[in-house]
Amino acid sequence: MADPSRHPFLQGLSKYRGAPATVIVIFGASGDLTARKLLPAIYNLSHDNLLPPDFYLIGFGRKPVLEEEFRGHAEAAIKEFSRREINPAAWSRVARNTFYLTGGYDERGAFDRLHVLIQKLEAQAGRALQSLFYISTPPTVFQPIIENLGASGLAQRHFGSPQQSKAVIEKPFGRDLASARELNRVIAGVLQEAQVFRIDHYLGKETVQDLLVQRFANAIFEPLWNRNYVDCVQITVAEDGGVGSRAGYYEQSGCLRDMIQNHTMQLLALTAMEPPVSLEAEAIRDEKVKLLRAIQPLALGPGGDVARGQYASGLVGGQPAPGYREEDGVNAESTTETYASLRLAINNWRWAGVPFYLRSGKRLARRVSEIAIQFKCPPGTLFAQDGQFDLAANTLAFQIQPDEGSTVLLNAKIPGLETRTQPVKMHFRYATTFGSNTPEAYERLVLDAMISDGTLFIRGDETEASWRLITPVLEHWQAQQKEGLDSYAAGSWGPKAADDLLVSHGHEWRKP
Repeated sequence: MADPSRHPFLQGLSKYRGAPATVIVIFGASGDLTARKLLPAIYNLSHDNLLPPDFYLIGFGRKPVLEEEFRGHAEAAIKEFSRREINPAAWSRVARNTFYLTGGYDERGAFDRLHVLIQKLEAQAGRALQSLFYISTPPTVFQPIIENLGASGLAQRHFGSPQQSKAVIEKPFGRDLASARELNRVIAGVLQEAQVFRIDHYLGKETVQDLLVQRFANAIFEPLWNRNYVDCVQITVAEDGGVGSRAGYYEQSGCLRDMIQNHTMQLLALTAMEPPVSLEAEAIRDEKVKLLRAIQPLALGPGGDVARGQYASGLVGGQPAPGYREEDGVNAESTTETYASLRLAINNWRWAGVPFYLRSGKRLARRVSEIAIQFKCPPGTLFAQDGQFDLAANTLAFQIQPDEGSTVLLNAKIPGLETRTQPVKMHFRYATTFGSNTPEAYERLVLDAMISDGTLFIRGDETEASWRLITPVLEHWQAQQKEGLDSYAAGSWGPKAADDLLVSHGHEWRKP
């Protein structure tokens, strides 16, 4: 029989058209993430006809809410946060199959009621439904939710079939290596790894996915992607805003847990990993884990590989901004870091001797996330000016936010009768090339979970590999308290100690 994928009428059709009949259950349905990201993502999938015909949405929360009230809240959230204006037809396809269930996350009876509701929806649809449980709650209730999914039989529904249950788990996944291992142990007692989708929304961003295309679909880059040509790699995840209303969470987290351990380490893994044997999920995730395990332990203390800081008052965008300890809900003696930077060494053949610099912080000069590959400078003897070799290092930078795209920094001749050089930039922007209505990260990730594509999700051993590197730093900082916690002015690019990490290796931070 001929391969149906070769039929000319099927060429070019999206793999997402085959999403199975699904019921999505959102735990934490009244939360901010649900309103800002999840409901708009589901609506836009409906708008693009990417939801299956038999699709159901169940909000699950501790707050008593009537179903009609929940639908009204959902519609209001979509109107406010969706990248598109709401289309009545697209919304009605979701709204008519939207339900709400009140219950405690540690209440077994509520999960039994949820199971009964899903069975009723299956009977209504006349077919088996895949159950996708989206855990969008504080991490303190991850464990009871997972355990009750197991105890109620929800986790085992249609096990071994294409309609088997799945669970999407939001960050933070643990607070350190021990807690991440314990959470993985709890999950393994209820779900198989193939049923688990640990989410990091950065992996759903177009530029992050484009990184693999740029590396492996362009012959001009991959031959240079190694220690022979790369001088250093800088990864920046900067925010210009302060802690805002999240002081309670942030005081317990800090920058290293909140941004470096997950988002930034994921960007590092995709940037530095070896070429996978295929684009299958496990092939890519295998290479990411190998890369994380090749990172050398960090040197701590004076002159080491880490720096931290806490923002003081200053000017952001020309407006006065308070210091971290002056923010509502922050301890006046807080030692929580709002900035962290690391210098990493990767012990493998490709990257030996190439420093990787990671930084993230709040109240910095501007909001920007980027990966910058800085190549070694060419010999400057041909273009020396007054005996100085001032050629700029060629740089390939991937901008992840706010303007997704990439930039190449080249040296060019300045017009005129003399041979003088100047760095110039070549820009590519998704918005200008493909239009500004790019799908949001959560749209891609929700859909990938529905079709069981784990490529852009994090495997259990990957979380532990990342925490294995980060946990000693957290323990060191906890022991040090205020010692080594530098201050930096709001609106700057961070503390001096972060600059020193690079200067000692002959580098300096980019100003993206």
